[in-house]
Amino acid sequence: MRVLGLDPGTARTGYGAVEYRGGRLKVLDYGLITTMSDMAMPQRLQVINRELSGLIETIRPDAVAVEQLFYFKNAKTVITVAQSRGVILLTSAQAGIGIAEYTPLQIKQAVVGYGSADKKQVQYMVQKLLSLKEMPRPDDAADALAAAICHLNFYRLSDLYGRKA
Repeated sequence: MRVLGLDPGTARTGYGAVEYRGGRLKVLDYGLITTMSDMAMPQRLQVINRELSGLIETIRPDAVAVEQLFYFKNAKTVITVAQSRGVILLTSAQAGIGIAEYTPLQIKQAVVGYGSADKKQVQYMVQKLLSLKEMPRPDDAADALAAAICHLNFYRLSDLYGRKA
């Protein structure tokens, strides 16, 4: 199974593709979809759509795992992240890919075993779980890889108990 994890953002959307095969997790690709701050919002969202469509076509994931909005102190930030999430959900749905959404707490628990883990702990565990030589950077890409790992863990458990994820 291949999962494309996504950490939504308008300036930086992290992505991470992970495959589970033969009892092992394998990283396929990870990085950022970036937009320029001087672009108008509709054009920024177009870039996210175009780049994500290309990733979906290249990676051919079985599912997309997206980090849910949780809490932001800044209302402007939550609105722009929500716009990015909307584009991610629409692009994935139009590609016919199943979408799973997880809270930051669920992702941290699945990857680190502790819901209040910090960014470094998440990066460290992602590195270990995927047998990477270095910690995945930047944080947005590491978070996207963690979302993919979270979904693969959920999928494997639901498969074990005879439920479809």
